[in-house]
Amino acid sequence: QVQLVESGGGLVQAGGSLRLSCAASGRAFSSTSLGWFRQAPGKEREFVAAVSWFVDNTYYADSVKGRFTISRDNAKNTVYLQMNSLKPEDTAVYYCAASRVVTPTTRTSEWPYWGQGTQVTVSS
Repeated sequence: QVQLVESGGGLVQAGGSLRLSCAASGRAFSSTSLGWFRQAPGKEREFVAAVSWFVDNTYYADSVKGRFTISRDNAKNTVYLQMNSLKPEDTAVYYCAASRVVTPTTRTSEWPYWGQGTQVTVSS
């Protein structure tokens, strides 16, 4: 079992930056792949980024590549999402997710553990 708690959301102007954090509790954090997803009003939840527990491979959605960076600190049981050059279309509730798979996927159905979400609002 893994429990996830996100923080760091807020209101920012377009072009600004935010860093989201997700603190995890439970066993074997170092062998857990971690991901970030987001859901805008009226839209389906979509994949943003993930980091594998195996050699820390990272994966990004095309829409955030080059602007967002995912990283993990196994000593702190925390995963981060650094978001730069934010756009109004990045506005959404951002969710942290965890899975035991080696290679993370973009499918929400393959992530069994979820946090409660944190709101990110980017004003134009």
